[in-house]
This record gives sequence, structure tokens and C-alpha cells, in this order.
Amino acid sequence: MKKKHIDAFENDSIKVPFVVPNIEPSDRVAIETSLKSNLLTDGPSLRKFEKAFAKFTGSKFAIGVSNATSALHLSLKSIGVGKGDEVIIPNITFVATANAVLYTGATPVLADVNYDDLNISSKSIKENITKKTKVILPVHFAGKSCNMPQIKKIANNYNLEIIEDCAHALGTKYNKTHVGNFGKTGCFSFYPTKNLTTFEGGMVITNSKQTALQIQNLRNHGITKSLKERFSKGYPWDFDMSELGYNYRLDEVRSSLGLNQLKRLEKMNKSRQKACTYYNTHLKDIIGIELFVDPKLNNNSCHLYVIKILKNFGMDRNTLFKHLLKKGIRTSVHYKPLNKFNFYKNKTKIYSTLINSEKLYSEILSLPLFPQISKHELNLVIDTIKKLQK
Repeated sequence: MKKKHIDAFENDSIKVPFVVPNIEPSDRVAIETSLKSNLLTDGPSLRKFEKAFAKFTGSKFAIGVSNATSALHLSLKSIGVGKGDEVIIPNITFVATANAVLYTGATPVLADVNYDDLNISSKSIKENITKKTKVILPVHFAGKSCNMPQIKKIANNYNLEIIEDCAHALGTKYNKTHVGNFGKTGCFSFYPTKNLTTFEGGMVITNSKQTALQIQNLRNHGITKSLKERFSKGYPWDFDMSELGYNYRLDEVRSSLGLNQLKRLEKMNKSRQKACTYYNTHLKDIIGIELFVDPKLNNNSCHLYVIKILKNFGMDRNTLFKHLLKKGIRTSVHYKPLNKFNFYKNKTKIYSTLINSEKLYSEILSLPLFPQISKHELNLVIDTIKKLQK
């Protein structure tokens, strides 16, 4: 008898959930072990996780934080982004990317994405550069790296900084370099749907010692001493503040979970790659379905599996979503373009057309994908789509 995954929203009619967090017995052991410590935040488990994460990504420094949004916020703050500055971001991304820019007082500028991979368009980046531009903030969408050499060339030509949003891309490389190492910092997410989860959590990587020290300071209220340092010698209350910081720490429980998950991340990512390859093989010949095929899938973390529903499929994307849900298959859309949100209409700027993101929004659909997805579940998704095609 096949093991049935429990739906996140406790809907018994769901046969294939959109995502199932990969939590194993060893994760529970790691969490329980961390609970035996008297130091439950900013302690040794965090330091071990940071060290292992830096090694995994090939960066010099890694700083654990409360989530990827705070990672982006701190990264922007560390390079002095503030009121009057503009930061170029893709129009198709989660709202957190734009919100982190707004937290600094700067203005998000919405660039278009490539029609063939949903990553930020280099052409659109150049069209959106003004005298106020300070940062290019690319998002490695669904696990595929942006064209970082091209983006670096643009940044160098215009004397701009790069902050990489790597929320989808733990394990992703451009050639042999892990993403996050091309800009000043790389920002990662450990949200429950991500390739590695700590329930909530994030990480900043950088090769700049000065940036690392500043982010470490900012994540802990700007206090000049760690908790361990304060209680190691002298008076624990005798510390100073170097600047106004934030409470963006990553605790020991989540750090222990993250460290344990990191040990099997490559295995989990290979399972994702295998599932994506299976989807590619069995969906490629369906009329009206267009795939985002990455020829270098071994360098792709395969965070999402996205397809395009074209006009000749016989039904539009929204109708397909409803039919799949009726059959017990959860799907979603990543993402509603930022220019579609009322909140951002007066808070963002656009200096170019958004033709691709506008078109893609009516076509894209994300199919179920997680490391432990079974061939039976994959076939159920594939066969249901085939039967619905008219």
C-alpha cells in the first residue's frame, strides 16, 4: 500500500499535495538534542550551521538570520541603501523581495523577466537604470541561476552593487560557482517549502569580512557583544550599541535542524532533479504545454517545476488549476507580478515594458514537487493533464 502524504490543509480529497516538507527522524533527534542546552539562541549550533553553510556554498562567511526577508534587508542596509535610492528587482518574484527594499526607504524598480526562464531580463535591467540606481537584485527563479556574468558586467559598467536573492537556489551553481557569490551578498530562505527548511529562517553569505561583521551586528540590535561574550567575562550587562539594529537572530533549535538537513541536501536536490526530468520526459509532447527545460539541470536546485499553458491546450491556466484541484492535485502560480498589487502602485517605479511578465502571468502553473514525491504521484499529475488536454 502506497504511503499517502498528509495535505497541509487537512483536506482528505487531496491525492497529490503541492509540497511536503522533508522531515526525517534524524531531524527530530537534532531538535531534541538542541533543547537540552541552556543557550537556546545565538549559540554553538548556529556557529556550526554557519560554518557548514559557508563551506557548502564556497563562501568565506555565512550569517544565520530569522528569514530571507531579513537577509535581504540587512544586506541592503549593510551597503548603505536608503531613501532616494532605487533597487532594480524582477517583476515576477515573491513580495518579500520588494518589501525588503521598502524597509530601507529605497524604491523598488520593476524589471521584466525572460520569457524562456522567468529570470530577470538583462535588457530590462539596463532600461531601468537611472542616476538613482544603487543595486541590482536578481532572483534565481525556481532554482535556475540568472545570467550572472552578464549582470555583473552591467553592474560594473554602471558602478552598481549586486545583492542576490537565492531563496529558491540552495545548491544552484553558475558553471562551478554557487549562486550568492557573484554579488556583495547572497540571501537564502529556509521556509517550509524550500529545499532546506528550519521552519522559518534564512542565511546571508558574503566574501567581504566587513559586510559579514556589519550584518552580524545588525541582526542582534547593533549590540557589540554576543550573548556568549557577555557572560564569558566581566559584567554581562556591560555592552554597547554601535548602531540601530534588529532582532533578526536564528535560534539554536532551527540551526540544529538546518545543520542536519544540510547533510542530505544534495540527496534531496537530486531527487528533485530526477522528478523534474520525469516531468520533462512525459509532458514534452502534450500539445499546448510548454516547458522551461534547463539543459544544465545538475546545476539547478529544482525548487519549483513550472509549465506554460498555451492557447492551443484547450483550456486556460485558471481552468486547468480548477480541474486539477477537483481531481485532488494541488498546484499554484509563482508569482502574481508585483505591478498587479495595489499596494505597490505608488511605491514602485517602472521605466520599461513588462511584456513578458504580463504574458507569463496568464500562462504559468507550478506543479507538485518535493524530494519524496513518488512516481505514482508524478504519473497521477501527468495522466490527469493528458486527459484534460482537448
